[in-house]
Amino acid sequence: MSSRGGRTRSAANAVENVTMTLNERILRDCHALYVDEDKGLVRIAEDLGLTLLAPRKKISVLLIGNHSAGKSSFINWYIDEHVQRTGVAIETQGFTFVTSGKKRESLTGNATLHLYPHFKPLQKLDGVVEYLQTEISPSRQKRFGLVTFVDTPGLVDGDMKYPFDVEETIHWLGNLADLIFVFFDPIGQALCKRTLNVVEKLNDKHSDRIRFYLTKADTAGDEKDRQRVLMQIVQELCKRPGLNKCGFDMPTIYVPSLIPKPARCENQLEQVCVDIDKTINQTIQNTLNTLEKDCETIASLTEQRLEKDRQDRSYNLRARSKGVLFGLLGFLLPLALLVHFLASESSNLFLSNVVSPDIVDAVRVYLSPVAGLWQVIPEDYHLFALVGFALVSLILLIFAKFASRTRPTLSSKVKRRFQEKREYVEGHVKATKKQLYGDYLKQSVGAVDLS
Repeated sequence: MSSRGGRTRSAANAVENVTMTLNERILRDCHALYVDEDKGLVRIAEDLGLTLLAPRKKISVLLIGNHSAGKSSFINWYIDEHVQRTGVAIETQGFTFVTSGKKRESLTGNATLHLYPHFKPLQKLDGVVEYLQTEISPSRQKRFGLVTFVDTPGLVDGDMKYPFDVEETIHWLGNLADLIFVFFDPIGQALCKRTLNVVEKLNDKHSDRIRFYLTKADTAGDEKDRQRVLMQIVQELCKRPGLNKCGFDMPTIYVPSLIPKPARCENQLEQVCVDIDKTINQTIQNTLNTLEKDCETIASLTEQRLEKDRQDRSYNLRARSKGVLFGLLGFLLPLALLVHFLASESSNLFLSNVVSPDIVDAVRVYLSPVAGLWQVIPEDYHLFALVGFALVSLILLIFAKFASRTRPTLSSKVKRRFQEKREYVEGHVKATKKQLYGDYLKQSVGAVDLS
């Protein structure tokens, strides 16, 4: 049964590899290097006290704009499938993640958070989870396999009450998005204050991710009318200090399949695809660069940990030596005094009954310095001298205890595991990264340039 299950998984992986593009495979393999349960970089980094985040396998594109700005229509056009309803009542619209998968499926809020664990902090925002959903499509159009669209509620002014803090939620999602598309339409509330407030706050942190588009450009009348609409929107944006910038770019777009006859205005819809493609390519490069950097960091921390272990072992050897030295001194001093008293003249009779006279003479010779020191001390101070010697011995023993304190070291098993993981990172992971980078570059340059 296990072999049959293994063959089934292998066959499934083979099919997935055939249908998967090279860039999808690169991001998937990079992600796998981080999340492997046994030798994943995230697990290895945890053992070193380092926190790493696994790269995502897709980029996320956040779409914001007023109600009926064409966000859902654009998603349907991009994936060439009608997964998002258009013209939905504002009161029933929430946040929808649109992503590629094996089959058509719809997920509710909790299932969405299981699919995207990095979005779980949304649970802290009241009412948001109930208005989360995911639409999974098997579409392979354009580069949908590398993109997750996040469709947001249409923003309106006035007394409209949302069942959640829509602005705070959009700001939170904007922090994780790779691209932020802002759609303005010429006939709706393009200059909605709520939309402008959200855009201005997002622009403070993520101006490089934001792209502005005039949607439904075919409904703006002739060229003169479109220019007037563009001027009005740009002027309104520039009134906001955070959005006042030179070279304001706002391509005009519309979905051709939604108009009854060909429009005369320029459709820059492909520019949106170009922005997505550029972000995907940049994300792949950033992922590979981050992988290399994380490998270097892990290898460096591992070497530091092993070097610290070597230093701690050397320190422990010196500490034990000092402890033994002070301990011997602490014990030898009172022992020498005791033997001196036993070998003194008053103890001759006792010693002659225990050991031979030759041994007694030898002990007296060796203890002659102690005897000389004891004779120098006046007899009236002998008791004080004994107390002093006892204190010195006690101090030496205390020094021995403190001097012999050791530092914790790695066990042989842990040390060997660190060495194996360092070899795995420097060998397998770096080699895989090099191979993936080469595969990525081969899409653009010839093999001669890579040699």
